[in-house]
This record gives sequence, C-alpha cells and structure tokens, in this order.
Amino acid sequence: MKEQKGVGRMWNLYKMGGFTPAIASMLGSQNAQQMAFIRSVNKEQRKQSMLDTPLRELEVVIFDLETTGFYPNNGDEIISFGAVLMQGVEVHETNTFYSLVNPKRKIPKSIIELTGITNEMVQDAPDLMQVLHDFMEFVGKRLLVAHAAGHDKQFLNAALWRTSKVNLNHRVLDTMMVAKWLEPKRDSYALDDLLESCNIEIVDRHHALQDSLMTAKLWQNYLTRVLERNITTLGDLYAYLSKH
Repeated sequence: MKEQKGVGRMWNLYKMGGFTPAIASMLGSQNAQQMAFIRSVNKEQRKQSMLDTPLRELEVVIFDLETTGFYPNNGDEIISFGAVLMQGVEVHETNTFYSLVNPKRKIPKSIIELTGITNEMVQDAPDLMQVLHDFMEFVGKRLLVAHAAGHDKQFLNAALWRTSKVNLNHRVLDTMMVAKWLEPKRDSYALDDLLESCNIEIVDRHHALQDSLMTAKLWQNYLTRVLERNITTLGDLYAYLSKH
C-alpha cells in the first residue's frame, strides 16, 4: 500500500479517528503530548463546578498576557504570559509563572515601547505550544482572574484552538466587572486608576508578571470587601455581578 503523505494522510487519519490523532501525527511526539495534556485539562474543567466553593478557600490564578496587538484572528500573537496563585485573600507571591513566547513575527515598535519586549528577547523563547502547555499546567483546574479580561480571554481561547482544537472551559472572572459593581460611580476603571485608588504601588506596568501581581493585590482588596457583604461563594458573587 502506498504510504500517504501530507494532507492526504492527515485526511485519512481524520476520517478514522477525528482531529486529535490527525493533528498529533503531523506535529511529532512532543507536541502531540503537549496537545493531549491541554485537551485533558480542558476536558476535566468541564466536569467540575466551583460555584459552591467558599471564596475564602477558593484557589485562583491571576494572569496577564502581553501581545503584539489586539486581534488574534488577524495575525497578532502572544509574546508573554504571567500569572500568580492566590487562595482566598492570600497572594502566593512566590508561586508564580512567567515566560516569553516566540511570536514568529516582528513585534511592532509601539508594543516594544509599551512592554519593553524586543524582537531579540523573543527570538530564542519557547514557542506558543510549549508555553501554553506550561501555563495550563500551572493553572490546573483553578478559576482564572484578569483585569479587562476580554482581551486576555480572546487571545488564550485563540491559542488553545490553534494549538489543540479546544475552546477555553475555565471560568474567567474580570476584576473590572467587580470594580464596576463595588464602585459604580467611578469615572475610570483602568487598571492604573484602580491600583492608585487602592494604594497599590505601580511597578513595571505592561510586564505580564508584574501586572498579574498588581491585579492580585487588587482582587485581594475587592475580595475583602465582597466578604464584608456576606457574599460567601463564587456562585453568590456571580449572581450579584449578573444584576449589574
């Protein structure tokens, strides 16, 4: 039987077993293992509900991404991941994740000026599949928290689909939404303004890890105020947020 190559072989594998073995066969064993792990974490996430978990005990991962622009479906790429673990109101500042990513494209000058990340810095960085695998391993089944989360969620979802053909199943809580609920009359909900109003020192803005650490302190502040309102579970918090 003639050996099939390229697209023909992939199409035949797809017909027999679906996308996963087809794509895995084209990627090589290491990427296939990484993709399988990402898919497994995502699948497990669908099975569990954390809505009844007390907020005082809830483990969350505060994260931030730096990117080449705003449109993942139009060629923009992730250039760094940052994250920190929290349990309840405690920030585990020594339990963090940070990595640059090789975007395999030039970083625009405006982004270099904003983030301090240069083309030279990312040229030897790991590729997206590797960093995404390591990031998802760090996250596990925990709730994700980010400020103005739409941007980060959009890029993370696009990265998961492109590398592993899965959508993000993790819940993502947006500290901006919490701020709007707690302080509905504010003029600005930009991270810098919220940090300043909470007396949180601003350090190395637009560095993914530093932004994650500062957002963690912001969530710490908000969670303390949420608990003072006798809102005890994540489900309760979502119920209040949905009304505003």
